[in-house]
Formats: sequence, structure tokens, C-alpha cells
Amino acid sequence: MTDDSKPLITPLVDAREIHLIVLTGLSGGGKTVALRALEDLEFYCVDNLPSALLPELVNAVIQGNGGMHRRIAVGVDVRNRGTDFAQMPKVLSDLAAAGVQVQLVFLDCRDEVLIKRYSESRRRHPLAMRGVSLADAIAEERRLLRPLMAIAEKVIDSSELNVHQLRRLIATGYARAIEGLTLMFQSFAFRRGLPLDADFVFDARCLPNPHWHPHLRPLSGKDAPVRDFLDIEPLVGEYFTDTARWLDAWLPRFEQDDRSYMTIAIGCTGGRHRSVYLVEKLATHFRAQRDGVLTFHRELE
Repeated sequence: MTDDSKPLITPLVDAREIHLIVLTGLSGGGKTVALRALEDLEFYCVDNLPSALLPELVNAVIQGNGGMHRRIAVGVDVRNRGTDFAQMPKVLSDLAAAGVQVQLVFLDCRDEVLIKRYSESRRRHPLAMRGVSLADAIAEERRLLRPLMAIAEKVIDSSELNVHQLRRLIATGYARAIEGLTLMFQSFAFRRGLPLDADFVFDARCLPNPHWHPHLRPLSGKDAPVRDFLDIEPLVGEYFTDTARWLDAWLPRFEQDDRSYMTIAIGCTGGRHRSVYLVEKLATHFRAQRDGVLTFHRELE
């Protein structure tokens, strides 16, 4: 429990400037995906933190960074001790009373979808002990999390969402915490179709293809040998420079039109090498200029 004899928040900055999101929900519902999306939005993220340590985390983040971090996201699930769920409402209420902008977000999902996800991933449910079926573990988890779901400010049902759709939902929902335009750079394979939510699509199939080099084929554009191969290709450098220059020139126009979120998709044949390389390179370029730059590699995730 919190100590009422001392303030929750050390007044290094105005507590009203702190935005704390607590993510909880059913295992397999997408909490990790949501936490990563918030991390891309420059939230300071911590997973599986005991609720009693939330005030200490807020203070530690402020003190350790001179007040630079204003956005914090914390994941809470059934791996936490059972007493944490009983303490959570009081802790969140105390933080809100101290002036922190607190939001509890619950990620829900239908039982049959959770069972299918666990079957496909072959992961073990955290409550699925010997002799306990997956269905019973999910039912017990629902029971344990019911008090948190009841007080959640937002409940997101991820049953019909894939990884990319959930990340986009989180990003667009919290882009307002970022000043300016939030960018999603996405790689994809043309042979699997265009991303339906892309605002701009760039075609990188004209560039030299690492796929035709046997030692590079199993790798991706995130791997150093592929990056080294593409780095020395003049055509690749020219393509990147022209694309970055075009986006540098035109993105501010969209910001002036009150756009808060934009997806830039880059495709190649297989969606593993050239498009991934360019997405990572463009994301690095724009992260040096602004907050709220996300990446998603459709064929790798």
C-alpha cells in the first residue's frame, strides 16, 4: 500500500504533465503488442511491475531523466501477485489525486480466439498448470482480472484484430500524446498484396535484390550483412535520398492540415530485404527530427 505520510510525486515537474497508461488484460489479448506500440510513441515502458511500485516508478523516471519523460506505460497481468489486483484501484486513485493523468486500458478477447492463438503459437498460458486445461486457465484469469476490467477507462476487444491493426489502433489512439504527425513506416511484399491502410506506397522492386545471393537469402533487412550489401549500392542510396527528401518536403503540409497519423508503406518482392532495409533507414532518419515514428514489417511479424 502507499504511504499517506509522504507525497506520491516528488515535485520536480508538474504532476499534471505526467501521462501514465496501465495496460492489463487477458494473456494472448495483445498487451505486449500494445506496450511496444506505446514504446514506439516514446512512452517509457515497463512490463509486469507490482502496483505498489507505480508511484516510485513515476518518481524514478522523473528524477532519472531531469523531467524529460512525460509519458509512461506499465503492463500488469496475472504474473503479478494476487494482492496487486486488490491494491491497483487505490494506487491509481492516489496517483490521479496527485495530478497524474492516469488511464487504465484493458485488452479483452473472446475465449475461442484466445484458444486458437495459444494453439497456433504453442505458448503456455501462465495459469495453465498440470491438470488445468487452457479453457479453465482462461476462465480463472477472467475471474482474477474482473475488478480491473470494471474500472478500466478503455476496453479494447482484440478478437478481430491482427498484430498490425492492434498496433495501429493503439498508435492512432495515443498519437495525441505526441506533438505533430505520428508516422508508421511499413514494409510489405507486393506478392501478398498492398496494405489497405497505407497513405503512400513506394515500390523498391527496381533495386538490387539480396535474395539472389544465397548467403543473404535467409536474412532480413535488419541484419548487418544485408545492410552492408545495400549500403554500397549507389541506386539504393539514390532511392533513399529521393524518398527522404520528398517526405521531408511534403509531410509538414499534411501536419498543417491537422493530420495526426500517416502510414508510409514500402514494398519489394518478398518483403524481407529491400523494403525492410528502407523502412528502418527512413525511421532512423525521421526519429532524429520528431517523436512518434513507428515501424512494422508485415512479412517478418
